[in-house]
Amino acid sequence: MNQPDVDTLTREQAAAELERLAGILGKADLAYHQKDAPFISDAEYDALKRRNAAIEARFPDLKRPDSPSDRIGAPVASGFAKVRHAVPMMSLANVFDDEGVFEFDTRIRKFLNIARDAPLAYTAEPKIDGLSLSLRYENGRLVQAATRGDGEVGEDVTANARTISDIPQVLSGAPEILEVRGEVYMADTDFTALNEKQTANGQKPFANPRNAAAGSLRQLDPEITRSRPLKFFAYAWGELSEPLADTQLDAINRFAELGFSTNPLTKLCNGPAELLAHYRQIEADRALLGYDIDGVVYKVNDLALQERLGFRTNTPRWAIAHKFPAELATTLLEDIEIQVGRTGALSPVARLKPITVGGVVVSNATLHNEDYIAGRDSHGNPIRDGRDIRIGDWVIVYRAGDVIPKIKDVVIERRPPDAVPYEFPHKCPVCGSDAIREEGEAVRRCTGGIICPAQQVEKLKHFVSRAALDIDGLGAKQVEAFYTDGWIREPADIFTLEARFGSGMQQLKNREGWGEKSATKLFNAIRTASRVPLNRLIFGLGIRHVGESAAMTLARFYGSWQNFRDAMEQARDHAGPAWDTLIGIDGIGEVAAATLVDYFHEEKTRAALDRLVEHLTIENVEAPRVEGSAVAGKTVVFTGTLEQMTRAEAKARAEALGAKVSGSVSAKTDIVVAGPGAGSKRKKAEELGVQILSESDWLDLIG
Repeated sequence: MNQPDVDTLTREQAAAELERLAGILGKADLAYHQKDAPFISDAEYDALKRRNAAIEARFPDLKRPDSPSDRIGAPVASGFAKVRHAVPMMSLANVFDDEGVFEFDTRIRKFLNIARDAPLAYTAEPKIDGLSLSLRYENGRLVQAATRGDGEVGEDVTANARTISDIPQVLSGAPEILEVRGEVYMADTDFTALNEKQTANGQKPFANPRNAAAGSLRQLDPEITRSRPLKFFAYAWGELSEPLADTQLDAINRFAELGFSTNPLTKLCNGPAELLAHYRQIEADRALLGYDIDGVVYKVNDLALQERLGFRTNTPRWAIAHKFPAELATTLLEDIEIQVGRTGALSPVARLKPITVGGVVVSNATLHNEDYIAGRDSHGNPIRDGRDIRIGDWVIVYRAGDVIPKIKDVVIERRPPDAVPYEFPHKCPVCGSDAIREEGEAVRRCTGGIICPAQQVEKLKHFVSRAALDIDGLGAKQVEAFYTDGWIREPADIFTLEARFGSGMQQLKNREGWGEKSATKLFNAIRTASRVPLNRLIFGLGIRHVGESAAMTLARFYGSWQNFRDAMEQARDHAGPAWDTLIGIDGIGEVAAATLVDYFHEEKTRAALDRLVEHLTIENVEAPRVEGSAVAGKTVVFTGTLEQMTRAEAKARAEALGAKVSGSVSAKTDIVVAGPGAGSKRKKAEELGVQILSESDWLDLIG
């Protein structure tokens, strides 16, 4: 929902908005820092905090005691002992553009009274997207490890931290008291392997490496943490019994000498121009780092100047985080793969070097169709200024609607000299059949049909999906594996699995990830799915142009499987009463009707359906029966102009009262509602003797 601009808020509106923001941001902090389950993206969180700060700047007297501006992290979770930090673990202020970096430099110089043209050194280092951790060493031995928590009090995770190989247990030559601070993270390859293991074990995969790292470190059982591939970068410190060095960079080098991993991309920069140059280099190489970052951190290098600059309420004046643009990332296009869908559509998919976009790891992105790859729209007009997409390109990725990864553009300056234009295949990559593109369509399709294994597998995946038969335990990966092993080739095979393998099902139990319990659960799910409502079965067949809504419309109109199948076979010539009835069903056009009829006229398809139906109990679907409804079960046609409601509203109300709405008049029509301008449909109704009502009469009838 769009919120009013801060500049237009009244005092009452501002107070209410600050209350709303405090609530949302408080919940977000708990979800992110304590539960490792964020429900909004980093970009949304940052935008809400900026709005909160802007309102507080305009109405400083309205600042709340629980203001998000004064809060760091979240209170510690139950299950861990509390640790009060000797030196608070501060968060960093953020900037999001070049102007913010120059303003940061200007503020520093003004505070310290340093001339604009005088040298001022900063360090710039990648901002690791992980979990902050403080390690306390006394006399060279690790005695305590604590999370950030709310900045003042964190969680004692000492036992877990000891299992991380990057964290030394004993230091040589360290100060008597030394608190090393840094970030626990997980490498991209380790994250992928962990998620594969989670999925194989039937457990929920992690959304991104940050969640995986945080969840692994905060396990009550240290052995679980030990089994997870966690790493640690050191970059800051808390309590010290003696100084580490005179500069930030020398202090980081001291950590390396003590045996800690430090980030090799940390660089000394003189002024904002050099900071921005290093920022852009890190952003360009982001996909190659092997771990997640969400920006670059700048710090004044001279520790004496840091001391003079000091802190605000909860952020240091001498450091700032320059965040990457929200929901955008640049990565390498490693390959273009053609996937064949259940309707034979050839869909190009970009295989990317994994990169985190909007809090989710992205390794694939849609490329839509061959025109999009070539840099043109369906009418031949240039898109992206005509830049095509090639294997080996560096591409800018975004997440459409925070869901579907897409390629926004090509970084043409980084195109390899040997990159060649992509040639879209004219043969199905799976079965070798011709792949044709019909006039007026953007998609090329395989003509192999039932002989194409890809279409068979995709149709099976669709058949068991949640909106269709919904067979728990038989997901996409299981379908692929069972198909590869020859266990299932068509839907009917699913319902004979148990009988074919016998009650022991040793072959299934011996498969990785399967056992007695999971096998039993699968067979129970299959038995449950054998009783299926007609609309789910129609949808599950995967007929092109027949989605969930159309499947329900057809199921309600025909009522039973036998009625539906007979009607499809009677309309085989795209003519006659059955055809007229089919195309007259409101919401079923001629294109969908033709696809339906042609589907049932394929001999192999009919035989496969017969084998399937033998194992099913197909529940009839009736139009909703409404007590007292005068139109329940009747077929209604609306024609002409409706003046008191839209056509969509009229249809919805009729269906809610149990009526069937058709788009054409036939002998089976019960009522025609005719508004001004009604023509041929009213005339045909008069010829057939069908009851004709005005809109007012119709409204009186349905009450």
